[in-house]
Amino acid sequence: MTRMFRRTVAAAAMVCVVAAAEAQPRPVVVELFTSEGCSSCPPADEYLGKLSDRSDVLALAFHVGYWDGLGWRDRFALPESVKRQSVYARNLHHSSVYTPQLVVDGREDDFRSDGKMVTRALSRNRDGVAVRVSVHEAQLQVDIGTQAGVAPGDVLLVAYLRHAVSHIGRGENAGHTLEEFNIVRGIRTLGPWQGEAQIFRVPVASLPPDATDVAVLVQSIGQAQIVGAGAHALR
Repeated sequence: MTRMFRRTVAAAAMVCVVAAAEAQPRPVVVELFTSEGCSSCPPADEYLGKLSDRSDVLALAFHVGYWDGLGWRDRFALPESVKRQSVYARNLHHSSVYTPQLVVDGREDDFRSDGKMVTRALSRNRDGVAVRVSVHEAQLQVDIGTQAGVAPGDVLLVAYLRHAVSHIGRGENAGHTLEEFNIVRGIRTLGPWQGEAQIFRVPVASLPPDATDVAVLVQSIGQAQIVGAGAHALR
């Protein structure tokens, strides 16, 4: 084998590796809008816990605070969760927000935890923009790949707590112990994505102190369809 031929083969192999990396199917993103003060939510929380064990699903629980007036204050509720759910309500043509609400890939929703939506989403072509998340010297690095022909979007960083147990003293779930999974503790926009490769860096110290993991979502402008997703454990 000549030196020139070996170089050509090596270069071709490298191109194939890069192409394969860019074409990896993304996980289905399931967002649950839930509340510790909602008696209908525990089954949905349990379902999200099952999804959190799957490698082909990125499950996130957004706790809202608008049921706090029923007698129990949800310690995980975030104003950002209510804001995000309100945008989905407008995009999905709902007159109001509700819990439990499961939103899949930013494009459809349901209150049922029967798995049909997720099964349908898993059967679709999920080749999206490549998202790689890593940690180097106390810096979180987010690498977003290239993707031609995809609408511009926003790169979102979601910090979450992998698992918690809450003992509910008042409200609709009074006397119950709730097991909760992938609880969102913060969400921020890292910047826009225009279809070209980008790198974002975030100090790990700037993340919520109770976050155990982070997820990165590439979502079409206007909080529309999710076209890329990845996650990384912090500890």
